[in-house]
Amino acid sequence: MTPAEPTDPPNSSPLTPAARRRNRITAVIFLVVVWMLLWGTLSWANLISGLVVAAVLLAVFPLPPVTFAGRIHPLGTLRFLVRFLSDLVVASVQIAWMALRPGHVPRSAIIAVRLRVNTDLNLTLAAEALSLVPGSLILEADRATGTLFIHVINVDSLDEVEKFRRGVLELEERIVAAIGSPDEQRRVRERPPPPLDLEGAAA
Repeated sequence: MTPAEPTDPPNSSPLTPAARRRNRITAVIFLVVVWMLLWGTLSWANLISGLVVAAVLLAVFPLPPVTFAGRIHPLGTLRFLVRFLSDLVVASVQIAWMALRPGHVPRSAIIAVRLRVNTDLNLTLAAEALSLVPGSLILEADRATGTLFIHVINVDSLDEVEKFRRGVLELEERIVAAIGSPDEQRRVRERPPPPLDLEGAAA
């Protein structure tokens, strides 16, 4: 386990009611869009169910209230959505093949990934996006260090652990490119990925 590197402190200044509403609306819109893309159909039923799911996630997910310091970047958002759908399809096929593959017992690991932009919104959206992709599940989020602890199945070597970890950091880059502030985008570009501090556990 490597020593913890300095990270950006989580947001501590109190938010005004208007800022809280804006941040909640931003998170809800993002989650509803992802929900609609998962179903692949634009309908009132999917819209309403997406709103319900987003409200439940924001109410019960063990993360602090999110803050939004940037703005929505259309091109970055499009790139994020296209890659998210691609990852979703690939992961679904891999999980289906694993379930049908005779005699194969998949191994799993718990991977700790420290994000480079330690904000509540970045932590929340990265956690939600990872949880929606089959094969990975968020177990815990450490707000103080900006670290996600993720349970991943079908991980057989340290090389695969490192590959998944770098995939999470690439996901963070796409999220920041979609809705991050200029300062957050600069930090992602200039700050190298933190050292690997994963405890891989065979299941």
